[in-house]
Amino acid sequence: MAEVLPIETPGLGDRSYLVHDGSSAVVIDPQRDTDRVTALAAEHGVRITHVAETHIHNDYLTGGAALAAAAGAAYLVNAADPVTFDRTPVRDGDTVEVGAALRLRVLATPGHTFTHLSYVLESGDQVAGVFTGGSLLYGTTGRPDLLGPQHTDALARAQYASAHRLARLPGATPVFPTHGFGSFCSAGQSGGQSSTIAAEMLANPVLTLDEREYLDGLLAGLDTWPTYYAHMGPANLAGPAGADLSPPRQAAAQEVRRRIDAGEWVIDLRDRIAFAAGFLPGCVSFPLEGSFASYVGWTVPWGAPLTLLGETPEQVAQAQRELARIRADRPAAAASGGPPQWAAGSRLASLRLAKFGDLAAAMTAGSPVVLDIRRPLEWAESHIAGARHIPLYELADRAGELPGGELWVHCQSGYRAIVAASLLAGRGRQVIGVDDDFGNAAAAGLPLKPA
Repeated sequence: MAEVLPIETPGLGDRSYLVHDGSSAVVIDPQRDTDRVTALAAEHGVRITHVAETHIHNDYLTGGAALAAAAGAAYLVNAADPVTFDRTPVRDGDTVEVGAALRLRVLATPGHTFTHLSYVLESGDQVAGVFTGGSLLYGTTGRPDLLGPQHTDALARAQYASAHRLARLPGATPVFPTHGFGSFCSAGQSGGQSSTIAAEMLANPVLTLDEREYLDGLLAGLDTWPTYYAHMGPANLAGPAGADLSPPRQAAAQEVRRRIDAGEWVIDLRDRIAFAAGFLPGCVSFPLEGSFASYVGWTVPWGAPLTLLGETPEQVAQAQRELARIRADRPAAAASGGPPQWAAGSRLASLRLAKFGDLAAAMTAGSPVVLDIRRPLEWAESHIAGARHIPLYELADRAGELPGGELWVHCQSGYRAIVAASLLAGRGRQVIGVDDDFGNAAAAGLPLKPA
C-alpha cells in the first residue's frame, strides 16, 4: 500500500513528495534542503531507494543529485536532459520498481519544458496517483514561457496535449503536482490542496476548453517571472551540491556598516512595522514571510553578497534555509539582535507607513508622486490614475527616472512596497510606504484606470 507524504515549501509555492510502502521510498522533486526529506524518511522508518525529477527546474535548486548520492539511491532523470552528473536515465513508457510493492510508470508530458515527465504511481494493479510536476496543476497548468519566447507557442500546445494524455488515467487517480501553490511557475491561479483526474476534467481550463480557447487564455495571462529563474536551469543541469546550512559568520556593527557603505545588500528580516519604526540606514527590508526568497531572488543580483540581519539566530537560520533553495552561495555574514546592536550608537532612520485613505487625502490636498511597483499585468488590470509604474525588479536600475520630492510607494498588499520604500530611502529619498491591500484603493476614493 502506497503512502504519499507531501513536503511543503510554501515560500516558493512548491511541493516535494516522499512515497513509501513501509519499507522502500521514492522522493519526487526534492528541494535543496534535503534534511527535511531524510528526517521524514527516518520518522517513518523507510529507506530512500529512488529519487525522481519531473523536469529540470526553473524556480529552485534541486536537492536530487545530493540526496541520491547521500542515500545511495537511483536518480531518475529524463534520458534526453543533457546533465553532467550520473543518473538513471528514464524515458516515456519505462517502469521502475520501487521496493517490492510500488512501481513508477514514466509518461512524457512536455509543455512546462520539452523534456518534462510525469510519474504514474502503481501499487499492485491499482493506480495510486500521478506526479505531474509542472504539467497538470490544480485548476491550471505550468507556464510554457520559461525557455524563451521562441518556444512558448510550441510548449503551450504540448502542454495542452500532455494534459489530455494525463486525463486518460482513471478518474479517481489523485493528482500530485510540484508547482501551483503560489509558485510563479504556474500559468494561472491554482486553487485547492488536493484533486483527482476527474475533478480536473470538470474544472481545469486545459481540459474543459478547446485548444484555441485554452491557448488564448493561457498566453494572455502570462506575466513576468523572477529573474533568478535564468540561473536555475544551468545550475540544475550541473547537479547542485547539497545546502550548507551551518550558521553564517557573525558580523560586528562596524562590518555591517562597512558592507552597507560598500553598496552591498544588507537585508533586514524583521516585519515591516518593526522595520519602519527604526532601521539601519542603507539596509533593505525583506520581511521573512510569504514569498521572501522569490522577491530576494527577483531583486538582488545573482551572486551578490548578502548580509542577513535578524532579531534572533533562528530568524537568520530560516532566511538562510529559504535562500539556499534558490542561491548557490551562502550569506556573506549575519547579525542578530536589533538596530541598536547593528548600529552601535550611530543614527537610525524611520519610515512612514500609510493606508490608501491617507494617499487619497494627500491627492486631494496636492499632487504627490505615486509609484506603483507591481508587475505589468497587475498594473494593466487596474492602477491609480497618474501613478508612475516601475516594477520592483527594475527599481534599483530605474530609480533615477523618478522626479524629486516625496514619493508614495504601493504594491498589491504592502510587502513589495516596504522593499521598494527601503531601497529608495537608502538612496536618500523621502518615501511613504503604503501598507495596504490594493483592493481598498477604490473604496478610499482613489481614481483608477481602467475604471
